[in-house]
Amino acid sequence: MRAIVFDPNNRFTVLVTRLAILFGVLFLWWLGTDQKWLSPFFFGDPVGVARRIVEWFVTGSVFRHLYTTLLETMLAFAIGTVLGLACGLWLALNPFLAVVFDPFIKAMNSMPRLIFAPIFALWFGLGIWSKVALGVTLVFFVVFFNVFQGVREVSPTVLSNTRMLGANSRQLMRHVYLPSATSWVFSSLHNAIGIAFVGSVVGEYLGSEKGVGYLILLAEGVFDINSVIAGILVLTVFALVLDTAVSMVEDHLLRWRPVAGQTVAASA
Repeated sequence: MRAIVFDPNNRFTVLVTRLAILFGVLFLWWLGTDQKWLSPFFFGDPVGVARRIVEWFVTGSVFRHLYTTLLETMLAFAIGTVLGLACGLWLALNPFLAVVFDPFIKAMNSMPRLIFAPIFALWFGLGIWSKVALGVTLVFFVVFFNVFQGVREVSPTVLSNTRMLGANSRQLMRHVYLPSATSWVFSSLHNAIGIAFVGSVVGEYLGSEKGVGYLILLAEGVFDINSVIAGILVLTVFALVLDTAVSMVEDHLLRWRPVAGQTVAASA
């Protein structure tokens, strides 16, 4: 008997499978709480969670919290990405400085950055900038190491041939180093979006006046598990939306990149 093999490139099949898994999990969750196999006090109620999300958006009470969290996330993402890109290029193109700063970078990267949240709150207060600073420390290293590795992976043969054609430093940067680093950068941005959310929400959770993390903290304080789960789901959806946006920008900017199958066929 032949096993059924599904085509991973069939978007409809993939979508149906994903929806089946999602609704299957939701059904099991509802069944568990409805039959009292799971305590709604600890695991929440899917109907109650959905009702809470609808209530937030209908009344508009969630928008100011969501706006704050998204603003913190995007600022942390943008600043951390720019700093990581600049420092990664700078050290990758300066081998001596890369060796000098190597132990310092490794030491800073090994630190659990979340412990800096109280320090940033002391420095910048309970406004958005303490959360942005925490998010930047998380995003920076993800982007930095990918850019650094991407530039170091440039083929020496390509560099030699480009220099033989008379390319100057600016042309090398534009036509060789940046294209080489671009794929690495976009692969890191998918993780950076999620990490920026983590930094923002954790910062709000530890001390803030508004934000979805603050909303979750308030719900936790009164043991409202439905609101806690609702806040987590809202954050998850927006994180997926931002990740999809990054993928669309990546596909547009990396149209020149050959597909693996096409590369193999061409070489054959």
